[in-house]
Amino acid sequence: MRPLRINGGQVLTEGRLIEGDLLLRDGRIDRGTAPDAASFDARGLLVLPGIVDLHGDAFERQVQPRPGIGFPIDLALEDTERQLLACGITTAFHGMTLSWEPGLRSAEAWRVMLDGLAARAWACDMRVHLRWEAFNLDALDMAIADIAAGRVHLLAFNDHTPSILRKLGDATTAAKYSDRAGMKLDDFRELAIRIGARGPDVPAAQARIAAAARAAGIPMASHDDDSIATRDAFRGEGARICEFPMAEEVGAAAVAAGDAVAMGAPNVVRGKSHLGWASAARLAEAGICTVLCSDYFYPCLLRAPFLLAGRGVLDLPRAWALVAAHPAAAGGLDDRGRIAPGLRADLALVDATGAAPRLVATIVAGVPAHLTAEGWARLG
Repeated sequence: MRPLRINGGQVLTEGRLIEGDLLLRDGRIDRGTAPDAASFDARGLLVLPGIVDLHGDAFERQVQPRPGIGFPIDLALEDTERQLLACGITTAFHGMTLSWEPGLRSAEAWRVMLDGLAARAWACDMRVHLRWEAFNLDALDMAIADIAAGRVHLLAFNDHTPSILRKLGDATTAAKYSDRAGMKLDDFRELAIRIGARGPDVPAAQARIAAAARAAGIPMASHDDDSIATRDAFRGEGARICEFPMAEEVGAAAVAAGDAVAMGAPNVVRGKSHLGWASAARLAEAGICTVLCSDYFYPCLLRAPFLLAGRGVLDLPRAWALVAAHPAAAGGLDDRGRIAPGLRADLALVDATGAAPRLVATIVAGVPAHLTAEGWARLG
């Protein structure tokens, strides 16, 4: 692989933007020289660490763009990867829900997705964030085996079953679940009620899968913590990521205990949570939200740091850490998220001179993986 020199950009390194050059060699950021290197003219651009997305489930819209309408996994993943790279995302943890529901979030869909990811090499480093549904006892042994086999890179504890049960009486809302599962509404109601009766067996199952994650050395997260006691309990199992806390005091307590607190970048871009919960922008400025993730819309990860910087509390280096350095650390990846010699050469080159940031190039492990027309013109 030919070395690549990035010339003349504003490089985000050591918490500052500094004009300078970068040499990328053998997939890493290099201190040396390389007379034979290709060059990229980065004058007028920001040279930023590639974005690390800890939780993104927008890929589900490529797998099943309409309820019950699925497409081959290779086609869906190809389109997903293009979207990720076009947004400057160089590492993506796909939030794959393993539920008791048939259809999109079933054990069958889980197997297809894992096999599709393993079938070929991808430019974007696409990883598996297992969103384990607490009542899915039938798939427990399979999930534990996949963790042990190294096919899972992050485990998150989810429990949407009580919420689904509460909504079964509303035909319109319940139909959204039954449509996703590809079932008739009455059949879905019957299934959900039967699954809900498993409550007494859930704690032991969660303890087993947590033990498997600890043995494999993968990070863990808890999702939608509704109280400090809930967060404390999951921390006791080894989950040091607090995902989408339902109350500000839960997030504050998590940070005080040294946990990462992840919230959605769409919350920042829209200016509010789609569920009516706390403002991610305000919590980021308060130091409570430490990680931003794409959640359900990849483009927000590029735009959110610039919006935060424009609010005047966080400068761009601190805001960008929310989508690069901090999620990399939370995800157990110490080789990326920052620009420093020896680290992976994952970069997002951005034109920030207009009303909104515009991605010009995405480089993954030292190789241009996405170039706009302007990016191609700058590559020599």
